[in-house]
Amino acid sequence: MNKSRSFKIVAAALSMAVVLSACGGNGGNTGQPAPSGSPDAAAGGNAPAKPGQVKELSLFIDASWYPVTEWKGPVADMITEKTGVKLKVTVATDDKQLPLMIASGDLPDLVFTSSNIDRLSDSKLSYSWNELIEKYAPDFKIDKTRIAIHTMDDGKFYTVRNSFATQEEMKNSKYSLGSDGNPGIAVREDILKELGNPPIKTLDDFVKVLGMVKEKYPEMVPLIMDKDWIEQYFLAQFGTETLLDGWYEQDGKVEYAIRQPKMLDFFKFMNSLYRNGYILAENFALANDQIDDQYATGGKAFAHSHTVSTADTDNIKIKSNQGNFSFKMLPSVLSKDAKVVSSGLGFSGTFITKKNKDPEASIKFLQYLASDEGKKLTMFGVEGVHWTWNEEGHPDFKYNPSDADFVNSNGIKWWYLYNDGVTEGMLSYVPELQKTQALMELKAVRIYKPELGLIQTQPDSQEKTIKTKIDEMVKNEKVKIYLAESEEAAVAAYENMLKNAENIGLQKLTDWANATYQKKKELFK
Repeated sequence: MNKSRSFKIVAAALSMAVVLSACGGNGGNTGQPAPSGSPDAAAGGNAPAKPGQVKELSLFIDASWYPVTEWKGPVADMITEKTGVKLKVTVATDDKQLPLMIASGDLPDLVFTSSNIDRLSDSKLSYSWNELIEKYAPDFKIDKTRIAIHTMDDGKFYTVRNSFATQEEMKNSKYSLGSDGNPGIAVREDILKELGNPPIKTLDDFVKVLGMVKEKYPEMVPLIMDKDWIEQYFLAQFGTETLLDGWYEQDGKVEYAIRQPKMLDFFKFMNSLYRNGYILAENFALANDQIDDQYATGGKAFAHSHTVSTADTDNIKIKSNQGNFSFKMLPSVLSKDAKVVSSGLGFSGTFITKKNKDPEASIKFLQYLASDEGKKLTMFGVEGVHWTWNEEGHPDFKYNPSDADFVNSNGIKWWYLYNDGVTEGMLSYVPELQKTQALMELKAVRIYKPELGLIQTQPDSQEKTIKTKIDEMVKNEKVKIYLAESEEAAVAAYENMLKNAENIGLQKLTDWANATYQKKKELFK
């Protein structure tokens, strides 16, 4: 995962004295209902810890980029106080470590993973939550949408991902805006002023300004892009409804992303940015996700494409470096066609493995984290210390949630072994931050279709093999389109990419995807 969850993710991304709120389990949120899809608001969980009775469980985090690596700090301390559980944490060294552990059977008590959810949703490896809830935590209630998303072919569910919310939940939560993991572009305010503050209300306006920058500041890169966020902002402006490796729906049927009729217009646009000298060829070969930051905060680039937090985080770094310029976000919507379809099912889920030494304590630990009190503690920090509840219905933070150093050092956000997109989305409501406005604009054009996210190939299946080959082919071929020397050459490269996909087996994969989609849609009825 990229640095936006070191937000990220990014920018997911994000010791003081522990003070118990006098308002207790409701977090001072009198009358504030739990999100409709959330577990019961009752805190539940294990009995509060007593001296000498804290249970230690081992946790493996399957994400080598994870910014917190130890169970320490005020949030972790408070969770232990409330549940009687502390965690011995191990963070993956790479993405091969967990598959090797699964193969050897050497698993810890708990595993937190995004990329191995299907593999661990197996009764030979993990306890099903159904069984543990029925036996140990019958008052742990989970809504039917989340159960539908996670139910496997054996009728059981083995985890519930965090960071998920339904369209209805987000609509009902005015101050829940989404996470930092949304695309955005920031531009230099001082240079824009020197150019006479030309309006940027459309993509054409933006391209025109890039041309002005190239002409007046030939030593500057007009647009630098984070290597993991090259397409997302512009795909949304063209209304493609999907990323390059996803599925989109049209007239009740699904198609693979590169077949989207608007995709060719997107590729032509990206190619024009290169041919006009507004982006660098080497941008597509950056070795890490820090280089674009160095261009932007070092004064070498006019526009910086990354996430909705780009201006806020860049400005913190520039100020720290005693720089004399600043960035501001472009509007999140620069086109009448702009659209964002969220097919996400959430980020990562926690598994209680068959090696777990105390399944009862484990499911009750997760029950507490799933409570309204637990979700707020995990995501916002300790009430009264890190935040207070605003009577309008959102937290008022005593810190900048975009300050990754503060967030990470206090253990805020990252222990979301069970949480939801509604609570996480409130972490972004900070009126004085630019990302808040950017996310409000995105929320206005976002549509939720989690059933699309359930079109997932299974490990070792023929469909998995075909999709992996196509995805890898697209990764290579798309760069040829971006860097084509003429629009005609870009179109030819795009058509060649489609032909390659067909030869690999795209139609067979699409037929399987449609059959799967129709079956999965039934789960939501």
